[in-house]
Amino acid sequence: MPDVEMKTEDAKQAAKKEDKEKPTPIIVTPVVEIKSNAVLIERAVSTLEPRFTLRVLRSLAALRKRLDNKVLRDAVSEIYPKDSSTKSTLLGWIPVASAEVSSMDIDASSVPASKLSSSDPVPEVEVYLRLLILHHLLTSQNNYTRAKELAQETISNIQRLNRRSMDPIAAKVWYAVERTYELSGELAEARPMFLAAQRTASLRHDDETQASLINRLLRSYIQYNLYDQADKLVSKTNFPASASNSQYARYHYYIGRIKAVKLDYTVAHTNLQQSIRRAPQPRVAPGFYQAVHKFFIVVELLMGDIPDRSLFRHPVLERSLEPYFNIVKTVRTGSLSQFQATLHKHAAAFETDRTYTLVARLRQNVIKTGIRRLSLSYARISLRDICVKLHLDSEEDAEYIVGKAIRDGVIEGRIVHDKGWMECGAQKSTYGPEVSEMFAKRIGYCLELHNESVKAMRYPMNAHRKELADAEDAREREKELVKEIAEGELDDDDGLGGGPGPEF
Repeated sequence: MPDVEMKTEDAKQAAKKEDKEKPTPIIVTPVVEIKSNAVLIERAVSTLEPRFTLRVLRSLAALRKRLDNKVLRDAVSEIYPKDSSTKSTLLGWIPVASAEVSSMDIDASSVPASKLSSSDPVPEVEVYLRLLILHHLLTSQNNYTRAKELAQETISNIQRLNRRSMDPIAAKVWYAVERTYELSGELAEARPMFLAAQRTASLRHDDETQASLINRLLRSYIQYNLYDQADKLVSKTNFPASASNSQYARYHYYIGRIKAVKLDYTVAHTNLQQSIRRAPQPRVAPGFYQAVHKFFIVVELLMGDIPDRSLFRHPVLERSLEPYFNIVKTVRTGSLSQFQATLHKHAAAFETDRTYTLVARLRQNVIKTGIRRLSLSYARISLRDICVKLHLDSEEDAEYIVGKAIRDGVIEGRIVHDKGWMECGAQKSTYGPEVSEMFAKRIGYCLELHNESVKAMRYPMNAHRKELADAEDAREREKELVKEIAEGELDDDDGLGGGPGPEF
């Protein structure tokens, strides 16, 4: 019997040997990543290939979460030579590094990286480092003032240099500038700067910067409830068709909010739907995904539709959409008292989401739903009972609401003012003149469809003449063949498909 234990030990030793032979994965520190990005930016400038710069910017969101004072100081010190004036300027914006060093950091010299030249890198590298420093300063409220100064100085340098190879990085810088002014509570002061820069970007056909600035302006207008000016900006500008997907997602989101306030719910619903489709994955940008769905649900309710229940079970949306789920239930049941209680209970959440005004408009939808349910339940009901059941203030309000519902076609009935009640429309009989008319229309449609089908089946004109000509040619060929056989020009076995005769 074979020794099983020896085989097991051999397998373990072989596995250990394979593990030792496997190369250890190299941990790329933020400093090494920043240096590699600087090399890519220089390559993009020297070869006039913006794809290298775009590759650097795609990693910006993940990189800025790993930044600290020490990382930025080390990166600037290793990228720039010792006696560089730009180096001293950048180090002046970085706070002093703390003495604590993360245990996960490793020696940068152990990671192979491309070395930069002894001279200063291209100006695009400086703007990129300023962008990283600006994002790092925004992580602390104590650095908002310095971040604002750095943002102003960076914008001045970009406008002074006026390099087209810097446009992709400049678009990201404008977002950081807008974020700086917004966190400082001075977003309105940056609006003239955004407008001037947007006009310049439009003249230079800088699509990415133009798209970023349009979104910055729309956000600024919405932040201060200037929806008329935001609507005028949308009507007077053309959003670049070559803008990135993320810029398009924000643009559709802002238009959806503007149109919802302007009572244009159909356009708002379409734009919010486009924003959801263009948005990043829910796990990548959960905040934006939740914000778009909050307005999307309210607009759908204002249009008279009920959102799908599975939407509220999404793992990213389930917790944040709980107040809106309760509102949907009250709108569906048509209970005005429950709607008012739910609105009062979640008023703080709606104010934070800036959807309170839109949610308050749903009161009329709730009343219409309640009246529709009453019209289906009663053949005749007094206005006083409508006030009690729908928790309205007076019979005059009930009369106005019922009259509007009848005029809008929500219910069928009439108001008897002398007796103070509402007579609901009689239930339609299953078999009546209306049903007969419907059947007559359907039968007429089927007969018309049959006649059109018969007409379409007709043969084309003179199609038979071609067949006659082909038959005539076949007869002529047969006559010629018979004549040749009779004259002895063809044997019996030539050309007639015959084979050799049987042997006897």
